Amino acid sequence: MTRDRRAPWQGSGTRPVDTGPRRWPALVLLWAFVAVMWVVEAVDQVLIAAVGPQQTLDENGVRPLSTDGLLGILFQPLLHGDWAHLIGNSIALLVLGSIIALSGIRPLVSVTLISWLASGVVSWLLGGAGTVHIGASGIVFGYIFYVIVRGFFSRRILHLVIGLVIGFYYGVEALAGLSPMLDGVSWQGHLGGAIGGVASAYGLKRDRQSQQQLAAGQPRWSTGPLR
Repeated sequence: MTRDRRAPWQGSGTRPVDTGPRRWPALVLLWAFVAVMWVVEAVDQVLIAAVGPQQTLDENGVRPLSTDGLLGILFQPLLHGDWAHLIGNSIALLVLGSIIALSGIRPLVSVTLISWLASGVVSWLLGGAGTVHIGASGIVFGYIFYVIVRGFFSRRILHLVIGLVIGFYYGVEALAGLSPMLDGVSWQGHLGGAIGGVASAYGLKRDRQSQQQLAAGQPRWSTGPLR
């Protein structure tokens, strides 16, 4: 007769089967997000044609240090100045987002939301008076920096290699996008997005540690085996 030698807090001797990362739901969500951006821009262009540029949706972006401008944090990534602006961000989001989506829906949602929020908050805090900040480039920068640094936290060779490739391809452009010297560019939003991307990668490390503790049968608050 055998007995389960696990402690009470360690649960039964069976574990749920790991189904792996949920790639397809992540990819569908990514494409749906980009599709919403295109619908919003189409509506905006119709308004411009019907009423004029003074009634564009872009006025609902982030207005720095304005109480009303805080609401723009919710809308900033969905609004774009023109089709070229939208196309550039869409391509970057789909390429970089697909790389992240290969790890599952949770990392994609996490880095998207954190970069979204951080980009808007930094734009609101550091943006110039009288400016309006729009565009999904903050999330793009979140994706870039997440992919570049996550290998240092996950310690996976594949993540490190992909990070080096993305860093080589986007590195110079990303650093230029953080420069306050560029006119008409929301470096504040880029900075916030980059911070959000790095924070998300660090959160990946903590989540991985928690999963390892659970797999080993230790409660999350335990720093080691009880003696």
